[in-house]
Amino acid sequence: MGVGSLGSIQEGDHMAGSQGAHAIVRAYETDEGDGARVTRLFPGREMRDLDPFVLLDEFNLSPMGGFPNHAHRGFEAVTYMLEGEFHHRDTMGNDSVVSAGGVQRFTAGRGLVHSEMPGRGPRNRGLQLWVNLPRHLKRVEPSYQQVEPESVPVRRVGTSIVRTIVGEGSPVRLRTPVRYLDISLEPVGMYLGSIPQDWRGLVYVLEGHVSLHGTEAWHGDSIELVPGETFTIMALNGPARLALLSGRPLGEPIIHNGTFVD
Repeated sequence: MGVGSLGSIQEGDHMAGSQGAHAIVRAYETDEGDGARVTRLFPGREMRDLDPFVLLDEFNLSPMGGFPNHAHRGFEAVTYMLEGEFHHRDTMGNDSVVSAGGVQRFTAGRGLVHSEMPGRGPRNRGLQLWVNLPRHLKRVEPSYQQVEPESVPVRRVGTSIVRTIVGEGSPVRLRTPVRYLDISLEPVGMYLGSIPQDWRGLVYVLEGHVSLHGTEAWHGDSIELVPGETFTIMALNGPARLALLSGRPLGEPIIHNGTFVD
């Protein structure tokens, strides 16, 4: 998946900004690839990046759009499918399809060329997250990993279902310490979490309406977390689903150069 123009922030039916004690950033729509349109949280005008994270896109593609061959270097990408399928093919010889609940990870390192195309169904929805590589690993050999849906750990935590995309129990391997959860909340359900003192993180709302300590958010909104805090996320007005991302900052410059991170 590429990075074109940063575009402009798109506001929905409610205002993005700062509510309560936590800042909200709303994702915006932008064109990418060939006939594809993605909802991008960052890089953008309101949030350039969130060290160690470089890019977060939500995509929902029909067979009419996709991402033909393009090059990457200098980062790792995690693609997590919510619905449908995604077909990855690259210059390392990998040619595979991931279905809903599955994960693809590639380490671009010194460089690779790949394509990502949607399945035949009308909805092929997922998230793609880019994670920066530390300076001393920018030139590593590229690699690829696919994890099938049944290998992603799933557990019930009170009134929530938690899938661990990256983190304890997950087979997905990154070069940077990261925790990446898919959390489904029952109506009026809640999830109690925490973030280490030296990490950064956010909540991205995939479905529904949630509250985090008085800050309300809807689909397409993110709530930045405070390092070291313990927080409670509550579903409002029905079920909700969210991605919870946290990682240890590298403390190194993130240099965006199109599809490269130098």
